[in-house]
Amino acid sequence: MLASATDSIASSQYTGPSWSTSSYGDAATSQPMELAALGEHLSLCQGSNKRWSALRHLGAKLHGFAASRFVTTLAVAALLIGATLLVL
Repeated sequence: MLASATDSIASSQYTGPSWSTSSYGDAATSQPMELAALGEHLSLCQGSNKRWSALRHLGAKLHGFAASRFVTTLAVAALLIGATLLVL
């Protein structure tokens, strides 16, 4: 039964994906309202990207600071953990 299903799929010719657009065969054009919405969306995305970029830059600076002083950072972290455990 499986072989017959495979044979029928192989015998039909696959012509690729089929879709239709809203231009219905004409040249696709953008409406002013669509372009305005796209511009607003892009400005919002760029604004959030600046914040993430600043946060990523801060993280890179902190990583560079801690990585260059790795042993000291571990010693300070161990002292802070020890002091916290003594207080509790």
